[in-house]
Amino acid sequence: MSSAHSAVPTAGSVPSPSSTSSSPAVAAPTITELLDFVRRTARNEALIASLPLDPEGRTWIRLDGPGGSEAWLIGWPPGTGTGWHDHADSIGAFTTAAGALKEHSLAVRLPTDGWKTLELTDGVDRSRELAAGQGRAFGQNHVHEVLNESEDVHAVSVHAYYPPLPRIRRFSRTGAVLRLEQTESPEDWQ
Repeated sequence: MSSAHSAVPTAGSVPSPSSTSSSPAVAAPTITELLDFVRRTARNEALIASLPLDPEGRTWIRLDGPGGSEAWLIGWPPGTGTGWHDHADSIGAFTTAAGALKEHSLAVRLPTDGWKTLELTDGVDRSRELAAGQGRAFGQNHVHEVLNESEDVHAVSVHAYYPPLPRIRRFSRTGAVLRLEQTESPEDWQ
């Protein structure tokens, strides 16, 4: 989550709308299972309505994701976004539950370490609009930014990652130049 935005403090995790297994050994969720979870959770009207919305910054509640995944319910005030980032070695999925979000992504695999500046080639940019009920899944090292471009409507989304996020790398972008700005660890957003 972004350190420049507000968080909703929670005493604990909010149970997922799916049933939980009592089995001690849980298989790692697949990308398809993460996408199914975020879609199912986004249809939980009571849960979506429980998220306090702040007109100034993003808000979030931690959820219990499937198979030990990390999951979040996130509120996006008009005009807010994440900035360019990746999720390290985690796979993930997200679905818009209310409003609309725009995702810009790069169809390129970045080096994992040892660089500060990269020049991107032509044709790597992708964009998609995700209205309520629409989502997407992604593999490891997916670089993107997510935005609520509305001038007056909050958006709400559900996100899940596996394994739980070990780090988030944040980037700045000027034209074709992508620059690594910082690396965050879980302590920075939880």
